[in-house]
Amino acid sequence: MPDDLVLAGEFADAAREQWQDLVAGVLRKSGALPEEFDGAVESLLATTTYDGIVLEPLYTAEDAPPPAGFPGLPPYVRGGKPQGNVATGWDVRQRHTDPDPESARKAVMADLENGVTSLWLTVGGSGLPVSALADVLQDVYLDLAPVTLDAGADFRAAADELLRVHADKGIPAGEVKGNLGADPIGHHARTAAGADLDGAAALAVKVAAEYPALRSIVVDGLPFHHAGGSDAEELGASIAAGVAYLRALTDAGLGVEAAAAQLEFRYAATADQFLTIAKFRAARRLWARVAEVTGFTAPQRQHAVSSPAMMTRRDPWVNLLRTTLACFGAGVGGADSVTVLPFDAALGLPDGFARRIARNTQSVLLDESKLAGVIDPAGGSWFVERLTDDLARAAWDFFTEIERAGGIVAALDTGVVGDRLAATWAARSANIANRTDAITGVNEFPNLAEKPIVRDPEPAAPTGGLPVIHYAEAFEELRDRSDRTLAQTGARPKIFLATLGPVAAHTARASFAANLFQAGGIETVAGPAEDFAASGATIACVAGTDKAYAADAATVIETLKSAGAQRVLLAGKPNPELSTVDEFVFAGCDALAVLRATMETLGVKA
Repeated sequence: MPDDLVLAGEFADAAREQWQDLVAGVLRKSGALPEEFDGAVESLLATTTYDGIVLEPLYTAEDAPPPAGFPGLPPYVRGGKPQGNVATGWDVRQRHTDPDPESARKAVMADLENGVTSLWLTVGGSGLPVSALADVLQDVYLDLAPVTLDAGADFRAAADELLRVHADKGIPAGEVKGNLGADPIGHHARTAAGADLDGAAALAVKVAAEYPALRSIVVDGLPFHHAGGSDAEELGASIAAGVAYLRALTDAGLGVEAAAAQLEFRYAATADQFLTIAKFRAARRLWARVAEVTGFTAPQRQHAVSSPAMMTRRDPWVNLLRTTLACFGAGVGGADSVTVLPFDAALGLPDGFARRIARNTQSVLLDESKLAGVIDPAGGSWFVERLTDDLARAAWDFFTEIERAGGIVAALDTGVVGDRLAATWAARSANIANRTDAITGVNEFPNLAEKPIVRDPEPAAPTGGLPVIHYAEAFEELRDRSDRTLAQTGARPKIFLATLGPVAAHTARASFAANLFQAGGIETVAGPAEDFAASGATIACVAGTDKAYAADAATVIETLKSAGAQRVLLAGKPNPELSTVDEFVFAGCDALAVLRATMETLGVKA
């Protein structure tokens, strides 16, 4: 055996140009490489995020940004703790919104007995009554299971009550942990009701003096995410909110180190695992830059929540997959606490089974997949490191834009933040409409036969500020129309698929068309054009090959219209030679507009 074994040493090093030639060959065969194209061939495979970040198909050492440092040291990209989450895993935090004290108490105990390590309670307003905190927490060992509150405008009363509960249980002030959850900026973003920064600052001063292990303020990025914002916009707005809290707390008399210790940041984790990983890494870097400028050293404390905007009411079982990916991304990204929303969260109050699956999702990733067993497992990936750097820079640009507008509160009041988020949502909603952004079970691969899941309604969240958006809402509204029609008439809206040629020839386009129409709750019936009259449908869509269209489409369309078809669509790219087609449906078309127009023709009203 040779002393030095070089694997594949007999082969010459591969060059980037060789890979580019291979890519060009594949794209040329598929027709995706224009003859006149003279740019970098890999650019045809690149995608762009809503923050304008170009995601390349291949990354090499040449793409890597400067080194990210080490875990537990500024800029904390690789983690806020030198040991990461290796020893204990991240904090498994479960959210509770049930306003009934007894139901909430039972759910809390079920969670804590089965793997949950901290609680997130919605109190005040339409949530749990503040006075019921003692009853809900009567059996909880609060020194072992910290509580984070979400009390909106009632944060001071809720904080006083929670501290009284700790005192009644005999917990020394120095051992009280958790977060009192004051977030007047987040409440203002949701409601436009004003930001009580003075009240939050007064609470923080009290907590810093009397409860050294307790935090008092949450810097919540979810209102910006839930309004349709991008990852960088959520980060930039949250950093601006964090800076606003630092100013308020230091003005109230706290030192900057003590002020920073009062804050915990909350971010959405989505099914895009790489962007989620990069988001949490970039967030720590951004806050480290604020620390460098203002004179404190503590890393950002992070709470990840699976995105409420991505959750669907239709085919909610798919949410199990979305939240697993979100939890994976948050864990790999180094979040300190993670909340997985139950799969039925978009339908109302989750039941016991949904809460069990939510906490078990984290248990599997922690205990079976050993996801926390390596510190920053994505560190060193050229792609993840570059994405982290690009995302941090985009977020910093938005943060400085907000600061130039007078800070986060002023930027909310003047529409600087709202307008930016609205523009991003417009771009995202267009991509959802044309199915560039797929929502499995909703705008792609819907299941019209799914049995509805019914839940008790969740208490209404406060509104009046930034909009609350669910990505699937437009398609789900069409499905709701279809369900109402089924309930009223015994049948769903229907379209006839007029298939041309043998099954092998028309299956691809017929399946595509069926998938598209069913995404809007429209049932499809397939057969030759001669069967249209007996189908009971009033609209038809022709499906076949381009060769069949050239030979037979005009005749088939005439047959369909003679048989009473009010509109005839065709599955394929627009073709000016087929002038009698009312509309073409194809990959990349505005599926939502097609479905709405079809519903209108069928007389199915909103």
